[in-house]
Amino acid sequence: MMIPFTKMQAQGNDFIVLNALEHNLPALNQDFIRTITERRYGIGCDQLLVLLPSKHADAAMRIFNNDGSEAGNCGNGLRCAADLLMAELNINEVSIALADRVVLASHGKHGVRVEMGAAVIEQQSENSVQVDMGNPHTVFFEATEDFPHNRNVEIITGQVADHVYIDIIERGAGRTRACGTGACATVAAIWHIEGHHRPQTIEMPGGQVTVSGNMNQMMLEGSVAIAFTGHYYWQTQLNP
Repeated sequence: MMIPFTKMQAQGNDFIVLNALEHNLPALNQDFIRTITERRYGIGCDQLLVLLPSKHADAAMRIFNNDGSEAGNCGNGLRCAADLLMAELNINEVSIALADRVVLASHGKHGVRVEMGAAVIEQQSENSVQVDMGNPHTVFFEATEDFPHNRNVEIITGQVADHVYIDIIERGAGRTRACGTGACATVAAIWHIEGHHRPQTIEMPGGQVTVSGNMNQMMLEGSVAIAFTGHYYWQTQLNP
């Protein structure tokens, strides 16, 4: 089976985008997901993004980590998928439905801008804040606690005024160069600790994004790029 795909990246966070709005896809089981996302046997990526029909938005999107698990949200993936959809539909704003929210995306001054929805503070300890962005995050201000294995982890490594430096360990994908929901979760944790909202530039190993808005509507903006397009030849006997 020949499957058309687009490989994209945002700040080094890389994605395979499959468009089920226009093409038939095989079953989205762990065999297929883990093979196509594997960097030796497949195309390779941090997350697989699948665009699907939606009654409530221009498209729905499912997000799969490269270990085969499914994620609830992905800010950088949303910006990549939105960039493709806006080009294909020839419109300046698109809506994308996730499992728990519908987000709007458009072209901004510094790339693609997406309205991420609400950030919910779940818990706070002396050195960390747990934030729900549609997927779970723990933001560490000091790396003195054991890292949870069932959440995404952001470690703040430096802060100069409104410029914040972080490292990322994503649940299901491991250490990644960038994470859009992680950037939003980091800013939500800072706003929660400091008690007021202001735009922040989040510097990640792969590049920077801007987060603004408020706790009820986080706004994420940054550049995206197509790396290459092609067709993936899927046959089950090639699985690792």
